[in-house]
Amino acid sequence: MKLIVGLGNPGSRYTGTRHNIGFEVIAELARRHAAGSPREKFQAELAEATIAGEKTLLMCPLTFMNLSGQAVQPACDFYKIENNDLLVVCDDFALPLGKLRIRAQGSAGGQKGLDDIIRRLGTDEFPRLRIGIGPLPENWEAANFVLGKFSKEESAEATEMVKRSADAVASWIRDGLAKAMNQYNA
Repeated sequence: MKLIVGLGNPGSRYTGTRHNIGFEVIAELARRHAAGSPREKFQAELAEATIAGEKTLLMCPLTFMNLSGQAVQPACDFYKIENNDLLVVCDDFALPLGKLRIRAQGSAGGQKGLDDIIRRLGTDEFPRLRIGIGPLPENWEAANFVLGKFSKEESAEATEMVKRSADAVASWIRDGLAKAMNQYNA
């Protein structure tokens, strides 16, 4: 079983913000793969789907970004999810808009939701898909930028990026980490 976690903030106030791109990818995966209706469990919305023949759980933590590990860690424990079967999907303002980066492990790189997951799991050795939402404009506070919405000029690219990210997740499940990295980290 795989667990795909999209990071974001709950509530209509945050819908469509850069920080919620992980939630958007989970919604796209649920739509494509006819996921069941989400239910609340582990302080998250959790839905079941089958992707590339693999039973997959799609999760959107409802804990707010900075406490994402409060949802992820108990779900991993309950379902006995191995680190290599967990994929965290999150925004990254250090990457240009539209750029994807899949990694097998690594630091949080300033992403506070990812940092909380690492802290609560006690390891950074799990795959993650970082989605470029940047660059951070000069003289902007990072919080204001990530909690802002995409401009009209950026919207088409952001929509396409969500679709490519869902493709990357499916590739990770179907083809494995190395092939997904080779295909989507270009």
